[in-house]
Amino acid sequence: MGYLVGITILWAFSFSLIGVYLAGQVDSYFAVLTRIALAALVFLPFLRPRLLQGRQRLTLMGLGAIQLGVMYIFFYQSFLLLSVPEVLLFTIFTPLYIALLDDALFRRFTPFHLVTAGLAVLGAAVIRYQELDSGFWLGFLVVQGANLCFALGQVGYRRLSASLPASLPRHSVFGWFYLGALAVALPAFVLLGSTAALPTTGVQWGVLAWLGLVASGVGYFLWNLGATRVDAGALAIMNNALIPAGLLVNLVIWNRDADLPRLALGGAIIVGSLALNEWWLRRRALQVA
Repeated sequence: MGYLVGITILWAFSFSLIGVYLAGQVDSYFAVLTRIALAALVFLPFLRPRLLQGRQRLTLMGLGAIQLGVMYIFFYQSFLLLSVPEVLLFTIFTPLYIALLDDALFRRFTPFHLVTAGLAVLGAAVIRYQELDSGFWLGFLVVQGANLCFALGQVGYRRLSASLPASLPRHSVFGWFYLGALAVALPAFVLLGSTAALPTTGVQWGVLAWLGLVASGVGYFLWNLGATRVDAGALAIMNNALIPAGLLVNLVIWNRDADLPRLALGGAIIVGSLALNEWWLRRRALQVA
């Protein structure tokens, strides 16, 4: 859980950096390509190809392509179809996808995870709900594509990691994850990107370096590692913990307007769903014992 909490805080700062210094100023496909390329550079020196079999390498590359590459393409496309509040609202369904996909991949059904994931969705909705414009259904589906990619990447990594030896150093194979994402990001930039909107200031390059080396590099590795050390319910809930954390950072540092009562209420619901999930885990452990 410590990994997930730490990366939630890290990513909360990253969202504000993107909104203040990159959004609308730097080509989004170039930003994605740069982030993924820098993240790959962090882990390539540690890569030991012989530690995984060919099929396992392809699986890890596929997970990176989906969780980072395809997800970002869906995500950035959604901003052409929806307003920012609508995009934020529609991302709250990720916990439900995680609960369902995790049960499907591990061939089980845990109704309680749907309950706690649903509470996390409710908490995020309390924080981010705003009036919706008409004609947003295509945008809604595009955002759900991004949500599904992010959820599938997390759950897929949990499934792959469960099949690997516990003694395997995960950092020595995670480079395949970023190489898979790079295989999507590079052609996406070539086909859809614009060289007329590259970074022009040192601050923009510095933000990209931070996002690539730290937020994407260290961040996705520790997030996926943390995903293997908690149950599906806790993982689902933590996906929506990013919303109140990101709003709080934005409010404190950049003094953006925020509805504090709704932020407090929604955050309390998300924390409550996490506490409920932990209570249920302890109760189930006692019953098994």
